Amino acid sequence: MNTPAPSVWKQPAQVWAVAFACVVAFMGIGLVDPILPAIAESLEATPVQTELLFTSYLAVTGLAMLVTSWISSRIGAKKTLLIGLALIVVFALFCALSGSVDAVIGFRAGWGLGNALFISTALATIVGAASGGSGAAIVLYEAALGLGIAIGPLLGGLLGEQSWRAPFFGVVVLMAIAFVAILLLLKGADEKRTPVPFSAPFKALGRPALATLAIAALFYNIGFFVLLAFSPFPLGFGAMGIGFTFFGWGVALAVTSVWVAPILMRRMKRTHIIFVVLPLLAIDLIAAGLLVESATALVVCIIIGGLLLGVMNTVLTEAVMEATDLPRSVASSAYSAVRFLGGAMAPPIAAALWHGFNATVPYLFAAAAVLIAALTVLIGRKALAHIDDESDDAGEEVEAILLGDAA
Repeated sequence: MNTPAPSVWKQPAQVWAVAFACVVAFMGIGLVDPILPAIAESLEATPVQTELLFTSYLAVTGLAMLVTSWISSRIGAKKTLLIGLALIVVFALFCALSGSVDAVIGFRAGWGLGNALFISTALATIVGAASGGSGAAIVLYEAALGLGIAIGPLLGGLLGEQSWRAPFFGVVVLMAIAFVAILLLLKGADEKRTPVPFSAPFKALGRPALATLAIAALFYNIGFFVLLAFSPFPLGFGAMGIGFTFFGWGVALAVTSVWVAPILMRRMKRTHIIFVVLPLLAIDLIAAGLLVESATALVVCIIIGGLLLGVMNTVLTEAVMEATDLPRSVASSAYSAVRFLGGAMAPPIAAALWHGFNATVPYLFAAAAVLIAALTVLIGRKALAHIDDESDDAGEEVEAILLGDAA
């Protein structure tokens, strides 16, 4: 008689503590979206300055990803998580108390460091502590990511109606609760530590397959963050309207990343999915640019973009896991570091193009970047041939799915 598989939702308290912290950490991705216009107005900042809130956060997160595996392998997962959460609490508080846009930009960089330490360690912690194997851990992690991405803009909109400072104070409270939960519930004394060489992520980028995917992800992320970080300005909505728009975007992204992408990957090769979805995303971005004067049409393009981005996030990152025989934490850190650089440069470039030309041009720039991502995969298809091979242990291979998409 076969023993029934344990429920994904019956997990130890320490797993739920980390999962809750993941939800809050991922909320930080879209939390500032609804308050970007309000910050620009209140702090007398230009759109380019305001978009640097994303740049400082993502650039530091990406660069820090290159060393997080080295740090966590030496001090342990629990300490790394706590340090990351503590940094987020401190710098989110500093953001809330800031009196200039330059100060907020700087403190968002500190927030990015804390976020890198936390998200690079959270998945491995859940995998190690969850009952039901890595498959159950992946479901929990993806659920937390999707929930956080969807709730972030909505909470930012609700609190942003009161003040642009309120969403930052909200993060402080929630992350402080997460810090206490992990401190009390997560075991740390008996964890095994296998030191990772400092050079490991840098050497990983020398692998042709991983380098190809990282470069493709850099250009893909330009499209991702033009849609996410620039769109609040041409929409012309208040904080609540922007919050609801990107709540829908986040729900769309979560649905396709958790459910649709795995179905597609059972029926199509990963590279084939990439060659289909990236051109569709480029078309969506072109449509957003051409229809930018219509708020309704732009909202529709944003939601459709969320559906396509969810598929791409999952497929790209699983491809990274299949690309090399390196430890997943090393491959994911190297890939994420390059990818976040695309996200870091996109928002201020989009704002500058808007200022220099019109609101259509940033979306055309994003569409071109997405097509370059597709071309990169096409040129490197020989190095990527093995990522389409069937795996007998799909659950193990996707343990790091979406780790690099948390910014």
